[in-house]
Amino acid sequence: MRASHFKGMILISFLTLALIGCDKGKGKSGEQKMQQVKSYEAKDYSHLIGMPGLTETALRLHFSLYQGYVNNTNKLLEEMKTLAEQGMANTPQYAELKRRFSFEFNGMKLHELFFENLGVTPSALSPNSSLYKALEASFGSFDSWQKDFIATAQIRGIGWAVLFYDPSAGRLMNAWINEHHVGLLSQCIPLLVLDVFEHAFIVDYQLDRASYIKAVMQQINWKVVETRFEGKQAM
Repeated sequence: MRASHFKGMILISFLTLALIGCDKGKGKSGEQKMQQVKSYEAKDYSHLIGMPGLTETALRLHFSLYQGYVNNTNKLLEEMKTLAEQGMANTPQYAELKRRFSFEFNGMKLHELFFENLGVTPSALSPNSSLYKALEASFGSFDSWQKDFIATAQIRGIGWAVLFYDPSAGRLMNAWINEHHVGLLSQCIPLLVLDVFEHAFIVDYQLDRASYIKAVMQQINWKVVETRFEGKQAM
């Protein structure tokens, strides 16, 4: 056997072992990712206490309701997993849990988006920002957008007013989400979220939703909203 041929065989063997090692590493990484799956935990939004327009009583009640959505999301995931393992995935019981899941999960996520775009010390939106210009392009002016958003928030019913960005058309739209799961715009990114369930305002404003909306609109943390727009982070 020639020396060059022998060296070539050694090189091929070395590369083969290296590739096998890479594959094993990838498999291990995949296993580690699977092991990182964990239960949802409620985030701490106590820094909002003291925010003008909402009392501590109202906020703490709201945080407790949000905790309930987190708890129910985890509970439904476990119950569905158990039923599936028992071979009951085709049962009416399993189907009802599946239907309920989007309500609890979106309730959790929308509350997080809502709390995170509020601030004790709100930030203004600069007319020179890309978001401001995008609002002008979609609505004609910032004031026209704001009037439309407030009108959306005043729709009779329980739910959310959400400013969405559709990356496929570069368009901003205000949408009404009924409860937590009816009205979500597929593949659109929520930028500004406003909770208009009664529990969000009845403690401080009774049935005066308009005053609640006005107060909360003055406490928007536009830096957070801009970050969502710039980062194009989906919900």
